[in-house]
Amino acid sequence: MRSRKNRTIHVVGLVLALFATSCVTPRRVNYLQDLTQGSQIQLENRFEAQIAPYDELSITVSTSSSKKELAAPFNLNGGSNGGGNNAKYLVDVNGDIQMPIIGTLHVAGLTRLRLQDTLTSILQSGGYIDEPFVMVRFNNFKIFFLGGGTGKVLNISNERCTFLEAITMLGDLDIHVKRDHIAVMREIDGVMVTRYLDPRSTDVFYDPFFMLQQNDFILADTYNNGLVRTEASYWMGVASSVISAISLVVSFAVLKKIN
Repeated sequence: MRSRKNRTIHVVGLVLALFATSCVTPRRVNYLQDLTQGSQIQLENRFEAQIAPYDELSITVSTSSSKKELAAPFNLNGGSNGGGNNAKYLVDVNGDIQMPIIGTLHVAGLTRLRLQDTLTSILQSGGYIDEPFVMVRFNNFKIFFLGGGTGKVLNISNERCTFLEAITMLGDLDIHVKRDHIAVMREIDGVMVTRYLDPRSTDVFYDPFFMLQQNDFILADTYNNGLVRTEASYWMGVASSVISAISLVVSFAVLKKIN
């Protein structure tokens, strides 16, 4: 009798264990679960991307003065493309660009607006243009995603992207992605630094990697199985498995008794 009871416990335990490991409940995938009504979260609103080596910049120089031809040389080929109304410059490994007439200019670590102000000052103080207008844009503000059997490149047009915005642009994460194991990789001073962000908690807003930078990687890991159920169906499934296990054991016991 004791042996039969032990077999019953083992069978039920095995069924429950198999079912539990094959399910991913909403608690594992829902976003910002601790968000409350009226909550206020201070974001880094003044975040500005900094120029880094291998960035591609588009620089346009114009003037409101009558001598518009003075701006023409600065809109010529910057070394990476030909002519046009602006020039594209690839920041080299040292963080420099080579501009016509001005020569070598160190730009790494500057924001887009800071470089605009720097160039405006150089053009004025050097006597090149009296009333210059400078526009600098990133051409390669991209976020890279790998995970769930797919890879995507997100082109960011406004040079500001948060972790949650990137997830939205991806069309949401696959339901099988482990929300507590999403990595953001970033090159800092020649070293790839990795941090894990969890979008299920509002703590994600306070992470220093929440504000993404150009060329960041988002890496997502997935569960080993593909079965995901709602909370209600999860517990219904558990009950069904228990009943099935008990029925199996009872049937086995009846057959043994008959035999």
